[in-house]
Amino acid sequence: MGKVIAITGKGGTGKTAVSAMLLRHLVKSGKGYRILAIDADPDANLADALGVKVNKTVGDMREFMQESRYTTPPDTDKQKLFEAKMFEILIEEDGYDLLVMGKPEGSGCYCFVNNLLRGIMDKTIDQYDVIIIDTAAGLEHFSRKVIPDLDALLVVTDSSRRGLTTGERIRSMASELGMKYKNMYVIANKVTDSSREKVAENAKSVGLAVIGTIPYDEKLANFDLVGDPLIDLPDDVPSVQEVSRVAKELGL
Repeated sequence: MGKVIAITGKGGTGKTAVSAMLLRHLVKSGKGYRILAIDADPDANLADALGVKVNKTVGDMREFMQESRYTTPPDTDKQKLFEAKMFEILIEEDGYDLLVMGKPEGSGCYCFVNNLLRGIMDKTIDQYDVIIIDTAAGLEHFSRKVIPDLDALLVVTDSSRRGLTTGERIRSMASELGMKYKNMYVIANKVTDSSREKVAENAKSVGLAVIGTIPYDEKLANFDLVGDPLIDLPDDVPSVQEVSRVAKELGL
């Protein structure tokens, strides 16, 4: 199985931007990684950040699989039907594949969609060297055992002491849920020169390992503002350089 890395954190902290820049590093590293990016947020924020047009999602697959119970002959091989639909929703991009969770139509819970996502991951995960998962805010995917065992859990926070309590809370919840991961790290986002030392100090006081401090970046902010794909950010952008350094710390 490839290396599995999940990025989590509160909404608005920049976890999707970190996911996109980490994917950017892998694609441009020249190491020939077979990469699967999973946009596990129902709002499809990662797809937007990458500039990828999404036509089919796991949510759409859910509708199809539910309808197929009534529209296909009883002797239909449901396993083959599942696999055929699975490859239909897998998006092949230049240097990576993308799987988008999306939203099911109508009301109802995400249980079936989560189960489909887990089933797809179980079938495809061995085909990739690196799997990057941009999760929804919170730990629902982990609590429902949708996400497999992790090599690294990256918690994106802001640079405040209050922001680091997110990391503490996630660590506690992960322990309660019996999550399996080799390492958990904090990435502090939008850090200033004056706050960098304090971030390290605060993290140390609560026993959290900070693997990266991403500076506030005007270029990144402008890309976000106009909706340009973050995978197209130039190499000399400070945030890109810091995420690349983080990737190397992760052995990528």
